[in-house]
This record gives sequence, C-alpha cells and structure tokens, in this order.
Amino acid sequence: QVHVVESGGGLVQAGGSLRLSCAVSGLTIRTYNTGWFRQAPGKEREFVSALSWSGTGTNYADSVKGRFSISRDNAKNTVYLQMTSLKPEDTAVYYCAANIRLWGLGPDAGKYDYWGQGTQVTVSS
Repeated sequence: QVHVVESGGGLVQAGGSLRLSCAVSGLTIRTYNTGWFRQAPGKEREFVSALSWSGTGTNYADSVKGRFSISRDNAKNTVYLQMTSLKPEDTAVYYCAANIRLWGLGPDAGKYDYWGQGTQVTVSS
C-alpha cells in the first residue's frame, strides 16, 4: 500500500523560508516522479514543482522559479520543497503526489496517482 505524507508547513512571515517534506512509502525509489501542488482558499489546485524519477529533472511553475527548489533524499525516500522569499500569495495547502506512470513533469494533476493529505503554509505580510 502506498502512502504519501507531507510535513513541514506552518506560519511564516513574508520573506521567510520553509522546507516541506514528502515521505513516500510503498514505492521503490527511482520508480516514480514527484510533484508538489498547492490550493489556496477559493482557488483551484495549481502545479508548483516536479522532480523526475532519476532525481535529475525538475520543473517549476513560473510563480515560484528562483524561490523554490525541489530535491530528494534517496536513502529516506523523501522529497523536499525548499521555499524561500515567501510571499503572502504562497499561502495555500501544499500537496505532494507520486506519478508511477512517469508521464513527464508537467502540471497536469490528473497524471499523478497517489496524493498526500496536504500541509498548510501560511505567509503573513
């Protein structure tokens, strides 16, 4: 059984940093792509970033390029989203997802197979 668990969210002031973690169990490392999405109140879920199964390919939404960085610890089967220079508009529930069909690193949430429950990130102005 596959489990995806996010952690690391919290309240931070604008300009601050947070690191989100996504622990995946039930899948072998290097067999899935990983994506981060977020959903703000009243808005649709949107793509944030993705990491390839090999750990060498990445993709970022324009809104987070240069501020967010995705990475992975193979030994822990955990993917991280380092978020810096946070803005109030980054406030959202952040979700991690695994794509076992390896359908690229695009923003289509429908291509991801397993999802976590989300972690809240709140950025105060």
